[in-house]
Amino acid sequence: MSILNLEHISKNLGGRVILDEASVGIEAGEKVGIIGVNGTGKSTLLSIIAGTMEPDEGEVIRQKCLRISYLLQNPVFDAKKTLLENVTSMVYGKADHWDTKGEVRAHLLKFGIPDPDADPSCLSGGQKKRAALVAAMLTPSDVLILDEPTNHLDSQMIEELQKFLESYRGTLLMVTHDRYFLDEVTDVILEIDKGKLYRYEADYEGYLELRQERLDSAVAAERKMAALYKKDLAWMMRGARARSTKQKAHIQRFEALRDREKIEEERQVEIESLPSRIGGKTIELDHISKSYGTRKLYQDFTYHFRKNDRIGIIGPNGCGKSTLVKTILGILSPDSGTVSIGQTIQFGYFSQENEQLDESARVIDYIRSTAEYIRTADGLVSASEMCDRFLFDPKMQYARIEKLSGGEKRRLYLLRVLMENPNVLILDEPTNDLDIQTLQILEDYLDRFSGIILAVSHDRYFLDRVVTRIFAFEEDGHLWQSDGGYEEYREHLLQAGKEAARTKDFRGEEGRASGEDLPGLREKDGAAAGRTQHKAKLSYKDQREYDTIEEEIDRLQARSDALAQKIPEAATDYEKLRKLTGEKEQLDARIEERMERYLELQDLVDAL
Repeated sequence: MSILNLEHISKNLGGRVILDEASVGIEAGEKVGIIGVNGTGKSTLLSIIAGTMEPDEGEVIRQKCLRISYLLQNPVFDAKKTLLENVTSMVYGKADHWDTKGEVRAHLLKFGIPDPDADPSCLSGGQKKRAALVAAMLTPSDVLILDEPTNHLDSQMIEELQKFLESYRGTLLMVTHDRYFLDEVTDVILEIDKGKLYRYEADYEGYLELRQERLDSAVAAERKMAALYKKDLAWMMRGARARSTKQKAHIQRFEALRDREKIEEERQVEIESLPSRIGGKTIELDHISKSYGTRKLYQDFTYHFRKNDRIGIIGPNGCGKSTLVKTILGILSPDSGTVSIGQTIQFGYFSQENEQLDESARVIDYIRSTAEYIRTADGLVSASEMCDRFLFDPKMQYARIEKLSGGEKRRLYLLRVLMENPNVLILDEPTNDLDIQTLQILEDYLDRFSGIILAVSHDRYFLDRVVTRIFAFEEDGHLWQSDGGYEEYREHLLQAGKEAARTKDFRGEEGRASGEDLPGLREKDGAAAGRTQHKAKLSYKDQREYDTIEEEIDRLQARSDALAQKIPEAATDYEKLRKLTGEKEQLDARIEERMERYLELQDLVDAL
């Protein structure tokens, strides 16, 4: 049964068409993930559905007495009340509800709010977002609307939220960039594209296939209409006259084809730059320690970075991840130990908070303040062209930054970081507020990046896709290190849980010999045992890698073939020839490595 209907909704913001005659129906109990490029109107759509914003045209038809709970992207609290009173008021309609010290307080603690009685003005943006999420979760509702709920959540909190949403019996509408989360929680994908809404009854993986089918069909239809228009144009130019009914109809068809809304080829963010060369010395951390009061963040940590390290830093919120990053950058000093940076190292720091954005500046001026031109494999590219490659058209380039959406500001900030041509990329929660399309392009760029990558992230998909080594913050300032991605860390936690259970059993204590109580290790439904046995030979990450590695090899081979065609053309340009040859050698080495990995995975699959 349909409980929400959007009929011919249109919305214009700041002279930009956000929604254009958009229509869709939402059924009771559906869990809907909303996807679209930053700036296409995802948050606007949620606001219109929630009733906090009115459309310019069209109508939202809601089922009578429908209760809606809404998590805003940027929540606001009453400064005259404590955080606990604010959240309790949101949930129960009054601050002195009898449950003030019960469920609300417990959930605030669970989502990383150590002092529920704190003044809201003293909280970080992430803490405010988590508190608002608790309020949205606990508010009795038929429809739960969440705008980027996983931002500012650590892995354990994401698991808690996922568990809650899987058991939630109402209708869910959610904007998120977390692809694992989409796959696990949603059963419908709603895409916003050029002001229109497209509905896909599928999870994220299914959506990718169905979307491509839609785009291919639209392109094929456009080609047919373009060919027909060409024929009709030739007919008109021969001097056609509307002397008969048939001729009149022919002329009307020509006019309709001429005036049709043409389907444009989808534009994607284009990320390309040439990082600076790294010399013999990189970054050396020797026995560094850092504490705040009696609390140890990291202790006696040593690591010497290799030139192509891809490292993911994970751990609970507030454990010291950003502090470690700022120590490496020289923003903070360790309490003991030394940080030594090679002379050729050039950092590119993509922080959580868009620290360098001047809201009053124009987009193009902000980028030009870094560089007028950037070096790429194709030569020098202007700041204006780089903006265009990042989907900032000429009109947007001369707009004030304050006019951009939150996601567009993140994309602009990323562009500035890459314009600096760093050879060490430090990404602090890079997936926050970046749309999925930009994330995919960024991940492809990081595959080709010839330097060091250090990423602080709770995005499990991103970590498994990009990093090859994990630094995990554990108790008492210990940093656990291991080759692999997030799934390898899960395996580590699982093994730690099993060892703890064995110890309990040996001592005669009560305990379960599994990792079901560890963060992120709960298995759903009754299939846990079978999946655990399967993992003994093929882990979840290995399975995902096996499913995609052939496509990856084909993609790498296509790039190598394209370079092979370019090399003869550059025979008279030594510098370009050197760059092309070097890039092809790197690609061929990568192809060989991935082929070896494919054979390893195939052996594992054959052994199952």
